[in-house]
Amino acid sequence: MKRFIFAALLLLSFGLTACESVKTEAKYPTRRPGDADLVYAGERESIFGKGGLGLFGDKKKEGEGSGITVNAYLWRAALDTVSFMPIANADPFGGTILTDWYEAPEAKGERIKANILIMSRSLRTDALKVNLFRQTLGRNGQWQDTKVDPKTISGFEEAILTRARTMRVADKEAE
Repeated sequence: MKRFIFAALLLLSFGLTACESVKTEAKYPTRRPGDADLVYAGERESIFGKGGLGLFGDKKKEGEGSGITVNAYLWRAALDTVSFMPIANADPFGGTILTDWYEAPEAKGERIKANILIMSRSLRTDALKVNLFRQTLGRNGQWQDTKVDPKTISGFEEAILTRARTMRVADKEAE
């Protein structure tokens, strides 16, 4: 009986090891204006070539997911844009930048906070999401949430996108 269990476990381990080479990545077709044919997710060319930019080398060669998963120009531009605010958390792999509350010296009694999410390796407007939060100091000394003008949010996004485009153009000219 012990030999049977040992043999069964041995066969099971060989079987699981054989499954290691099976590719399980799902590919979903997408089509955008200007595309001649369907393009599968992850196969679209970016400014860094197929697969994007790897922070610690080519992850396809290493077999590990250690590369940066967001557009490097958007990432750097977002950091530059919020450099005047204290950064609470910045995750280049997840593409999130969270700032702490910032009170401008010229706007006493008002403070803002930003959450920035970069969702793609592509340098596109839909790859960027900015949330701004605003608070004002009430008469009772407590901070109260107030509405942020949508134009302020779109201006913030445009500042990041403009900076990213400027960086990309400068890099292309340097080549």
